[in-house]
Amino acid sequence: MRSVELDAILGAMLQSYDGISDLNFSVGRPLQVEAFGQLKSIAVDPPIDSLTPYQTENIALNILGNNRRLISHLLESGSCDCGYQLGTQARFRVNIFRQQGRFSVVMRKLNSVIPTLDSLGLPPIFQQIAKEKTGLVLVTGATGSGKTTTLAAVLNEINRTQAFHIITLEDPVEFVHPHYLSTFNQRELGSDFNTYPNGLRAALRQAPKVILVGEMRDRETVEIAMTAAETGHLVLSTLHTIDAGQSINRILGLFDQAEEKLVRQRLADTLRFVVSQRLAPRVTGGRQLIMEVMGSSLRTKEAIALGEDEGRSFNGIIEQSEPFGWFSFDQSIVKSYEGGLLDEETALLFASNKGKITRQIDLIKKSRGEEKNRNSGLRLDTAASSRY
Repeated sequence: MRSVELDAILGAMLQSYDGISDLNFSVGRPLQVEAFGQLKSIAVDPPIDSLTPYQTENIALNILGNNRRLISHLLESGSCDCGYQLGTQARFRVNIFRQQGRFSVVMRKLNSVIPTLDSLGLPPIFQQIAKEKTGLVLVTGATGSGKTTTLAAVLNEINRTQAFHIITLEDPVEFVHPHYLSTFNQRELGSDFNTYPNGLRAALRQAPKVILVGEMRDRETVEIAMTAAETGHLVLSTLHTIDAGQSINRILGLFDQAEEKLVRQRLADTLRFVVSQRLAPRVTGGRQLIMEVMGSSLRTKEAIALGEDEGRSFNGIIEQSEPFGWFSFDQSIVKSYEGGLLDEETALLFASNKGKITRQIDLIKKSRGEEKNRNSGLRLDTAASSRY
């Protein structure tokens, strides 16, 4: 397969459905795209009903080109990340990996339009996040939950409102920011720096006000990021965690037990916001962003420094801090259900406290004049009754 043939296939896949986020090439499966969170097969001419190991390897080699570093990394570690440009149509973040001795390729379509806080419909608290001058801001969630897009919108807001030097360390660069009031220097792992810790150390000597670290992958990156936040920088980054509490525990878990007390105190002093995200199926089609936002207060600092206990939980602190603009996943779910964006089944599926959400949904139904018709799961045994 030549590059021109691969580009033609990629172009046809992109035009097959609306809402495409990923292209998937796996041995034994047809060409597939993920559209609005659902994996769908693609018909091409000539047809490809089942990809062979030779075909997926050819696709991988065409994407890698002659990049010796990426090929070496793939052979040594079993996977590698890179970018791929499809002419003027699209740009992709690519992961090539080995499974059962064969190659698979997943290509994430990158949005070429820089998002804004308004275009994403993000709540007003994000205006406050963009105004922070120092400290650590984390956006967390599973792969594909929109973390990078949210951070791009925050950076765009800073770019339009403040004259700062902004350095990004990414793998790969996804959104290419223009220069407005701020000046951007965007560095890509592999081509511009070799590891996140080294890139972050160098960034501290490059006079930035804002530093974006693509991902907190290891202890060394976290340690340098906290140092940067302590020395007057605003550090934005991501974690693959599901909520604020797990984010704190993930960071603490990177350090030895003897260091825990000091790390807790440093984190309590530097952490400004934790934003956690999930994408749920929307009633009208597409996906709805549900979020949890936790900021910094005396109570959150105490919970980080001393740990959670029966009377001190991050979720409880968040739900009681609604006047500050914070909200929990469950509060976000209820608001989305009330606005007709999520159905009851989806709301309960994504809820943290299903009993609490059930009661709130019942109250919403009652206020709308809808009859409560919930199956209790109890049945009358008529056969047994007839024997008496």
